[in-house]
Amino acid sequence: MAEFVSGTDCTVDDGATVGYGAFDDPTRVGDGATIRAGSIVYGDVTIGDDFTTGHDVLVREGTTVGDDVLVGTKSVIDGQTTIGSHVSLQTNVYVPTQTSIADNVFVGPGAVMTNDEYPIRTDDGLEGPTIEEGASIGANATVLPGVTVGANAFVAAGAVVTEDVPPDTLAVGAPATERSLPEPLEGPNQLA
Repeated sequence: MAEFVSGTDCTVDDGATVGYGAFDDPTRVGDGATIRAGSIVYGDVTIGDDFTTGHDVLVREGTTVGDDVLVGTKSVIDGQTTIGSHVSLQTNVYVPTQTSIADNVFVGPGAVMTNDEYPIRTDDGLEGPTIEEGASIGANATVLPGVTVGANAFVAAGAVVTEDVPPDTLAVGAPATERSLPEPLEGPNQLA
């Protein structure tokens, strides 16, 4: 088991595991964390202050998480991933290896990001999506490998995003097409 280093006022439920696996670097968790039962946080993970999970969350090795991040029940963050501060991942979100999520990002329930363009057919390496600052991903949306969702962009619920989404744009449909943001969706998220 890897070492676990935490700040003050942290709550780790019985049945949660922090520091799973054999890694040279410990799991580091900042102040004010709440890690609920059934969750597993691997070794070699660095998490900032005010981290909160639902139940049965998985955070794999090599992941860096900023401050004030919520990871909803049954969400999975695979290793070698970077997540900024003031990020909200709702229930059952999948974040694959090699994904970058900036600050002030919202990801709705059931959203899936992918990192392998030709799974088990061709080995071209893994490239996760990049979600830029202030962007939102709607419920049950799918974001394909290597796609960038621009700053303050909004991906509608159920959209399948196959190409980059420019900043301050709405992506709708399968495959997603670009539209102007309607007035209620203009500007950054209010997570900070």
